[in-house]
Amino acid sequence: MKNKFRTLELAIQFYQQGKALKLPKSYMQDQYDRALLSIVLNLSEGSAKPTRRDRLKFYSIALGSLREVQVLLQITDNRRLL
Repeated sequence: MKNKFRTLELAIQFYQQGKALKLPKSYMQDQYDRALLSIVLNLSEGSAKPTRRDRLKFYSIALGSLREVQVLLQITDNRRLL
C-alpha cells in the first residue's frame, strides 16, 4: 500500500466515525453499512492495482459508494457526517 495515500486515510476516518450511525430502517442500515465499507475497501484494492486504468476503476466504485452514503445521510437527515 502507498505510504501516503491521504484519501484512504480520510476514508478510514470517515468509516470509523460513520459506523456508529444508526438509520431508521433496517434495509437503509444494511445499504449504508455496505456502502461505507465499500469506500475504504475499493480505495485500498485500487491502490494495489498495477495500471492507472485498473486503479481508476476501483476509485470510481469508491466514489459511487460515497455518493450512496451521502444520499442516505441526506434523506435520513443525518447531516453531521456530510
